[in-house]
Amino acid sequence: MGNTTEVRDTTWYLKWVATVILIVGTAVNAAGFHPEGPIMLFVGGLVWLAVSIRWKEPSLIVTNGVMALAAIVGFLYSFFR
Repeated sequence: MGNTTEVRDTTWYLKWVATVILIVGTAVNAAGFHPEGPIMLFVGGLVWLAVSIRWKEPSLIVTNGVMALAAIVGFLYSFFR
């Protein structure tokens, strides 16, 4: 079981908000709602990118930076085709 005395700073809330956005965004995207799905994935990726930068974690910075970029490319593709 987790530590119940954990300090919950802004980063803790941001990571969970981003996680929820990404889960819902994935479902919306899989259901074929465009451009809503890519927009949600972009927002979730950006929030996780901010968390990654605050943590100074290179692997998460790269992962979420690429994910946010892929989502915005998907949005632009669906918007301009």
